[in-house]
Amino acid sequence: MALHFELVTPEKLVRSEDVYMVVVPGAEGEFGVLEGHAPFMSVIRDGAVQVWKTEGGQPEEIAVRGGFAEVGDSGLTVLAEHVEA
Repeated sequence: MALHFELVTPEKLVRSEDVYMVVVPGAEGEFGVLEGHAPFMSVIRDGAVQVWKTEGGQPEEIAVRGGFAEVGDSGLTVLAEHVEA
């Protein structure tokens, strides 16, 4: 099973892929999301979204500034104000 992950800014869709796990810098602390996570929404703080493509692999870090994260039936969507390229 895989988690569908999308990273979006006001300008464009930055990422849309199936991954193993994503760790998001939430306003009240980091939280990890795997396939089947309960639905919720959180404000995100400036920091790094960590993306594991496979179990046991090394995470890729993507710097983000501000925004929201939503976990729903279709997976995880991070709506970031800005993503460092």
